[in-house]
Amino acid sequence: MSMKKISAVILAASMVLSMMPMAVNAADEAPESIKVGMVTDAGGINDQSFNQSAWEGLEALAEENDAIEVNYLESATDADYASNIQTFIDEGYDLIICGGFMLASATREAAEANPDQKFAIVDDASNADLPNVACLMFSQEQASYLVGVVAGMMTKSKKIGYVQGVVTDTMNLFGYGYIAGVQSVDPDIEVMQFNVNSFTDPATASAGATDMITNGADIIYQAAGGSGAGVIQACVDNDIYAIGVDTDQSYLAPETVITSAMKRVDIAVTSITEGVLAGEFAGGVHQYSLEDGGVDIAPTQDLLPDDVIAAVEAAKESILSGDVVVPTTAEECPDFVLE
Repeated sequence: MSMKKISAVILAASMVLSMMPMAVNAADEAPESIKVGMVTDAGGINDQSFNQSAWEGLEALAEENDAIEVNYLESATDADYASNIQTFIDEGYDLIICGGFMLASATREAAEANPDQKFAIVDDASNADLPNVACLMFSQEQASYLVGVVAGMMTKSKKIGYVQGVVTDTMNLFGYGYIAGVQSVDPDIEVMQFNVNSFTDPATASAGATDMITNGADIIYQAAGGSGAGVIQACVDNDIYAIGVDTDQSYLAPETVITSAMKRVDIAVTSITEGVLAGEFAGGVHQYSLEDGGVDIAPTQDLLPDDVIAAVEAAKESILSGDVVVPTTAEECPDFVLE
């Protein structure tokens, strides 16, 4: 084999290895007990979204296993991220879980300064090159596609809405999937779109949703963290359907929230915590999808007609089989217009 071909093989192998989770201290003995600290983003522990889901997962795990101690620190503003992370480092926590991509910079700084400290971060892959950071990523476009099928089948006005917390590559996946799911039912349905530009501003989210309702929207999907409560309330006030996100949000408004696109952050943080307890922590990207239950449509289906439930199950099978590939870029979803 020529030196040129040998170099090409080595390069290809190194690229594959760079995409795999990287073990940190894999040879360590499994500890008898561990302490796990979670740092929330500005949405707080009761955001009715992924921070809350993550904490509930950790709490449940700690209740089942006396070897696991869990705690959390809330971040009121971005300025709290670094200091909260440092508090857990100073207190000797074995794993620090950072709640969301807004903590990416603070996580990188702390991880580089403390290479023996284990971290996990939700919804951020920018730190995947650090062997002591596990990046918990979700195929949220798949769950969003499923709720898009629901909205497409249940709208009567053929006008629906989508409210997003902030515009980032990760957050945009929700919109791509939703629009694609709607269009799979009827490409002529209008999807109004609004960017709150905050996860903690339900008033602005409500105003955006109300404007959509005024313009004929009869179903609105929100992927907006704590801001999403404003969307749901606007839907309640105007007697139209809402679609929740991250957790099964039907409990917030049982006659209004017809379904939710679930992102099982609780499963992800539980899995990474159990890995640390077993002495098997691995850095790099950990991807959770429809295939492993990491994302899905909510189990609460009381407001969904049988034909809609059947259509969702068919769409799910099509995604799992590869017959449907849900878009993950703006180029693949040109009708997504948020900036």
